[in-house]
Amino acid sequence: MEFSRNSSLRFWTLPLEDTCGRILAEAITSTEDLPHFARSTMDGYALKAADTFGATETLPAYIKVTGEVFMGKTPYFSIKQGEAAKIPTGGMLPGGADAVLMYEHTQPFGNSDIEVLKALAPGDNVIQKGQDISKGTLLLNRGHKLRPQDMGALSAIGLSDVVVYKRPIVSIISTGDEIIPPGQPLKGAEVRDINSYNLHGLLLNNGALPVRKGIFRDDYDTIRGVVEEAVKTSQMVLITGGSSVGTLDHTKKIIAGLGRPGVLFHGVAVKPGKPLIAGSVDGIPIFGLPGHPAAVTVSFEVFIKQVLRRLTGEAAKEPDTNIIKARLTYSLSSQPARTDFIWVKIVNQDGQTCAQPILGKSGLIGTLVRADGIIEIPAGKRGVEEGEEVLVRLF
Repeated sequence: MEFSRNSSLRFWTLPLEDTCGRILAEAITSTEDLPHFARSTMDGYALKAADTFGATETLPAYIKVTGEVFMGKTPYFSIKQGEAAKIPTGGMLPGGADAVLMYEHTQPFGNSDIEVLKALAPGDNVIQKGQDISKGTLLLNRGHKLRPQDMGALSAIGLSDVVVYKRPIVSIISTGDEIIPPGQPLKGAEVRDINSYNLHGLLLNNGALPVRKGIFRDDYDTIRGVVEEAVKTSQMVLITGGSSVGTLDHTKKIIAGLGRPGVLFHGVAVKPGKPLIAGSVDGIPIFGLPGHPAAVTVSFEVFIKQVLRRLTGEAAKEPDTNIIKARLTYSLSSQPARTDFIWVKIVNQDGQTCAQPILGKSGLIGTLVRADGIIEIPAGKRGVEEGEEVLVRLF
């Protein structure tokens, strides 16, 4: 799919404190060394390592303390042979010093000398200039989702503002004469809206700004008008219900009639989620989702998330940290002509991480609530045996 909207308007500059979870719109290279001076990693004495060579508790070396380093202050003195200076953790190493001796490895001797009870090598207990991040280093790639530690690193190299992708607006349109909002009492054959709230959360968790347009009766003109407006104001449109074959199912016809190229495919060899429709209207991706909650979740995880990732600017994760290995607790059969997705709960059995299948009809929301993740039985495979290792995609 090609996306026509959001070219130069796809990103903006935000204050660093507002960027957690946002996607970088440009690569970041450090313009300075971190740290920008050699500093101590311990409270102790800055000195020349050579002055400690051979020192032991039974045969100490003796060094004169001639100065002191203070936090945030540049020491304007140098360490000569046989000298040392007190230094706190994080203090700037004075000139001439190349190591730091911990207080615990010294004993006071006289008025200004110390006994050195341990030998050091150059660089011991010191972070060198640029050892953490050196100037010119590629720190973060474009498409990276910012984590708290990333924000700390960006602050450390002096950035207070960051260019990130805007969150794409995704419209959610619920259809069906039987659907009512959650705040209303049920009457007769009515059911409450599940899918738009499920989708709302899935979109938020994947970097989008969901907009629930409302619940609309199964009327072609009504739904077409809402979809047409959503295409003009969104970067993606999701329509729940109306994707299967039926007299009131208008989604395919609406997508085909709104713009080019229209419907890309209708129906997939996947269970649950077979009736899925995917299309594009003038560069805006549109999905017609089945009405069953489990099918909606599978359709999102397998098909929609990959398109959404392109809209958010997020780079593909290698490896995917949301996938774990587990042993199946009992055997499952499958139709070889389709891909099956099964909900599982992660359990511990005899010290092993295991996946316990949660079976149920695709219209049941309770199976989703009890599940920790999903496993895939690919097309061409007739099932999975008890004890076989499977990959679990965690929610």
